[in-house]
Amino acid sequence: MNRKPLVLVTACLTFIALPATAGATPGRGVTAVTIFDHVAGNTDYVLKEITLAPGGSTGWHYHPGEVTDYVKQGVLSHDDATCESDGVYHAGQVISEESGPGYVHIGRNLGTTNVVLEVFYRSPVGQPLAVDQPNPGCSYE
Repeated sequence: MNRKPLVLVTACLTFIALPATAGATPGRGVTAVTIFDHVAGNTDYVLKEITLAPGGSTGWHYHPGEVTDYVKQGVLSHDDATCESDGVYHAGQVISEESGPGYVHIGRNLGTTNVVLEVFYRSPVGQPLAVDQPNPGCSYE
């Protein structure tokens, strides 16, 4: 039996069924290391160290759950979907980010040294930590 048609149909259906965000702006110059990931009840607790290289950004996104960031090194520029700054955070500062699709934002490293963040996520089990979104019309990504 020739399985090629079945494989092709399955691949196409998988592609069609996957949710996609048209025009999403993925991060650039970003690396992340998971320090811990633990599920308790209906919450996934994740701690990551995220590094943004000079000129890097997180890309436009929102978080399904609560997020608290600690700026370990550098200066993070943080903008919301109105293309306005909602904060510039220096080493030693803490950021509490709102959750949900109503708070699309981007973090950028406009400096010349790495920005290093310790990011603590409290997300509903089964949800991604962040959901990429298209640029809301800002002149930058």
